[in-house]
Amino acid sequence: MDARSEIREFLTSRRAKITPEQAGLPWYGENRRVPGLRREEVALLAGVSVDYYTRLERGNASGVSESVLEALARALQLDEAERAHLFDLARGAHAGPRTRRGPAKQRVRLSVQRMLDAITGAPAFVRNGRMDILAANRLGRAFYAQHFDSAHGPANSARFIFLDPRATDFYVDWEQVATDAVAILRSEAGRDPYDRGLSDLIGELSTRSDTFRTRWAAHNVRFHDTGVKRFHHPVVGDLELTFETMGLAADAGLMLFVYTAEPGSKSEEALNLLASWAATLDQVEPARVTDG
Repeated sequence: MDARSEIREFLTSRRAKITPEQAGLPWYGENRRVPGLRREEVALLAGVSVDYYTRLERGNASGVSESVLEALARALQLDEAERAHLFDLARGAHAGPRTRRGPAKQRVRLSVQRMLDAITGAPAFVRNGRMDILAANRLGRAFYAQHFDSAHGPANSARFIFLDPRATDFYVDWEQVATDAVAILRSEAGRDPYDRGLSDLIGELSTRSDTFRTRWAAHNVRFHDTGVKRFHHPVVGDLELTFETMGLAADAGLMLFVYTAEPGSKSEEALNLLASWAATLDQVEPARVTDG
């Protein structure tokens, strides 16, 4: 991913979303050749020259100050995730060309796995910015069983969402989940544009999924800290769960996710049933291989 083109396409896509009325600019109903704001209107709102903003939108962010980035964020009415993404892209442009790194071999520490295993009443797992599921507790593995046994492994939420046909049944609100997944990956690409594993994943999904490719071109980003999701699990049926996330301070880029159900709800009953089912699987001894 080229830093200059990323900045250009992000800024272009953001100004296309804002009308003069939304920006508080006078508009007299004239025909406009471009959707949203013109470059000169963004420059006016941000308090910079048209030439300077044009240079930025062409991807030349060399030397841009934080105050100018803040002004652009206000002019384009960026939300918190979009603002962070703009700053990430600018940092990438400051860094200049760099050698792309090979995929990092991330491992979950034993103490983190013990923490996961200590959570017995809720699905819990650790994920990185590429949406690889690196570790889970027993209920988490049962909950995401289809992710772990998918033919499009290793376990990765984005691959499952876009490449595994079972995903549209598992995620009740699949369209929103798909949109969110692309926005998460887009945010991660801004934070770490030289991660070869991430680039390879994006290339794979773009090649194999028209849906992913269309969403990727929208340049939308978002944070994924908390919320409610609806699922249809193949064993226990429908669940509505709240998720919370927290970063692992000693493991940069790794996030702990925990799903919980409303006490006394049908979703809590379904989770309890899933826990019982997972326990029975643990009690099944693997088949022994004998000679002859």
